Amino acid sequence: MIGKYLIMPDHIHFFCSPAKPNYQSIKKWITYWKSLSSKNWPRIEDQPVWQLSAWDRQLRSGESYSAKWNYIQHNPVRANLCNSPEEWKYQGELNILHWRE
Repeated sequence: MIGKYLIMPDHIHFFCSPAKPNYQSIKKWITYWKSLSSKNWPRIEDQPVWQLSAWDRQLRSGESYSAKWNYIQHNPVRANLCNSPEEWKYQGELNILHWRE
């Protein structure tokens, strides 16, 4: 499941969590997600859409989730694309990710 996400002009951030107990590795899931989105990309001349590698981290608490999200929300501000995180319209939350503390 995808929780919060933020799309920048040259990359995307999203928080995800397995939807069921026996889940595939994050690397396999990212490969699947990139493949699926590339197949549906509107302009073939943009291929390849994604870089081969990805950066991922496992968060261990709801506190960490909030802190990381706060940092990511400020990416458009640091890139001078908007004045405040609230102005950036390419962000949202698809699912609420729950934490077991």
